[in-house]
Formats: sequence, C-alpha cells, structure tokens
Amino acid sequence: MAENKESLLAGFKAFLMRGNVIDLAVAVVIGAAFTNIVNSVVKGIINPVVGAFGTKDLESYASCLKNPCRVVGGEMQGIQIQWGLVLSAVLSFLITAAVVYFLMVLPMAKVLAKRAAHDKARQGVAETMEITELEVLKEIRDHLVAQRVPLTTTGAGPNPNGSGSGAASGTHSTS
Repeated sequence: MAENKESLLAGFKAFLMRGNVIDLAVAVVIGAAFTNIVNSVVKGIINPVVGAFGTKDLESYASCLKNPCRVVGGEMQGIQIQWGLVLSAVLSFLITAAVVYFLMVLPMAKVLAKRAAHDKARQGVAETMEITELEVLKEIRDHLVAQRVPLTTTGAGPNPNGSGSGAASGTHSTS
C-alpha cells in the first residue's frame, strides 16, 4: 500500500512538473488577466460609442416578446430578450480574437515561415553536399577503372584477373 501511494505521488509530481502543465497554467492566468482588459475596453470604450446612437449602456438594449415588459414589485412582467448583452459579448469576443490573431498568431506564423524557409535552405545545402560527395566518389571510381582497363585490354589470351574473356570482365558499373 505504501509503495502504491509513493508511485501515485511520484506520478502526480512528474505530471505537474511537465512543461505542458506549467505552460497551460501560465496561459490560463494570462488569459484571465487579458479577459479583464478586454472587458474593460468593451465596457469603457466600445459600449459608450455604440450607446451614443441610443441609450448610454449597450447592455441595456432589450426587446419585449410579450408586452408589457416592466418591473413590478421587483419582478419582470412580460418576456424580455436582452440582445444588448449578446452584442456586448460578441464585441468582446471579436476584440479578443483580433488581438490574439494580430499580436500573437500572425507574428508567430511569420517566424515559423522564416524558420521553415531557413531549414529548407539548410537541407538543400546538405543535399548538394551529399550529391557532390557522391560525384567525387564516382569520379574516383571511374579514374581507378580507367587505370585498370589498359592492363586488361590485351586481345590475346586471358587477362590478369584469371577470366578468359574481354577487356572489362574484371570491372562492373554501380551507376
């Protein structure tokens, strides 16, 4: 039982110490702080600007489905649809999405594209070096074969390799 508790605690500690969990925790904290900033911008700037065309508070925009919509004795009479709240939430989402895209996603995509182009160029240089090495090895092989051929091209009798036929019997091509 004690070994099981120790392995459970060790596994849990390993889970918590992984980089992904810590990164996720930091992202949640930053996201919560960022949400407060976006909500302040929407409530402090966007809502009053939109509200300049009607009431002062965007969230107070509402329509009544079933008349009359009024508060009587602390209770709402009728069915009220508060579309101003939805509009305010949509504006908050759009602002958040725009900030995330333009300040985080777009610059990161550019950095990753530059890195990919650099890696591709580096890979191209490596492939060129491999091809060059292969060409040098082929030239060395061809040179060695050329040195050996004059010794084996005697028309009369067996060649020094011991086989009884023509000039190139001791050589073979790998290309």
